[in-house]
Amino acid sequence: MIILAILAFWALIMIIGTIKFKDSESVEVAPFQLIWRTKRFLNFIYKVGREKKNFWKIYGDVGIVVGFIGMGVVLYYLTRQAYKILHPQGPVVPGAQLVIPGVTIPLTYGLIALAVLLIVHELSHGLVAVAEGIPLKSVGLVLFFIIPGAFVEPDEDAFKKAPLRSRLRVLGAGSFANIIVALIALLIINGIGLAFEPAGVEVQGVVKGSPAEGILHPGDVIVGIDGKNFTTIEEFIRIMNETRPNQTITVTVLKNGKIETLKITLAEHPEKPGKGFIGIYPIQHLISKIGFTRELMTLFFTFYWIYVLNIGIGLMNLLPLYPLDGGRMLMDTLTEKFPRVGKPIGYSIVALSLVLLIINILPSIRGLTG
Repeated sequence: MIILAILAFWALIMIIGTIKFKDSESVEVAPFQLIWRTKRFLNFIYKVGREKKNFWKIYGDVGIVVGFIGMGVVLYYLTRQAYKILHPQGPVVPGAQLVIPGVTIPLTYGLIALAVLLIVHELSHGLVAVAEGIPLKSVGLVLFFIIPGAFVEPDEDAFKKAPLRSRLRVLGAGSFANIIVALIALLIINGIGLAFEPAGVEVQGVVKGSPAEGILHPGDVIVGIDGKNFTTIEEFIRIMNETRPNQTITVTVLKNGKIETLKITLAEHPEKPGKGFIGIYPIQHLISKIGFTRELMTLFFTFYWIYVLNIGIGLMNLLPLYPLDGGRMLMDTLTEKFPRVGKPIGYSIVALSLVLLIINILPSIRGLTG
């Protein structure tokens, strides 16, 4: 059903594009690709980038270091998760998730977080490019199939002719900005958290094929297991660590304001052999100590999703896979430092990265398509 809706949407976009934007320079429509370009905001980027040139150069250097470290972290994480997916010890948990507001992430929070992510990412690219003397042609938005994006378009010829260090500064700047925003959001989350007290464990999602599927649902709040009441996620984890596969537990749940008692037979934990697995994505359920619970929770989850998407997508963008920034950083470095063997080594790493990404994302796609 979701796939049909997406195909119908793109059919409509193609019809509108063919009729209204056939000769447009600002709007480009192609199968599963929609691009909007503008020269607005370029003056602002030039002004800030040139006035603080030295700052952006130092910023870019730090971004290079963070970029290559992040590349290693992402490769390690995807390799580790791919092994678990290929050798499952229980329900398969995807190592990477498609980001679709309203489907895989909350609609409003997701759109706000994506907007913040895209703006800071592309603005960072643009500011460092200007500081490096690389002209900008346009800024804009892009939609590729179901993946929204934004871009600052540098003069490609000037970019290719720039020194390697300048190119790496520009490429690493975007994800570095996302990581900084994620850390700021994390500080704000912790600050807001001081106004709350724990009141159980909320089910954020349910792992497909797990014991909890069909019994627990997003929004349910677990407040006890086998007669042991708790308020924090740490207590929940401690109790779950004491369980075993095939053990039937009694779960006390707050559903729609009413307390219910449910029985669930556990599977084996995919990461902890011999431990029970219920199959939920838990988050700490909180209530405000000072009132304004709804308003504070809205603020809390806004910054929570800003954190999650900026750290997640910011790091995934460093995956050595062309045309991601990580892939371009890797290929530019290898081909310049090792002219004879750089390309084959780079292509081998890119191919490995593609295989890892496919393995990690397939469980997520299966979950969407049923």
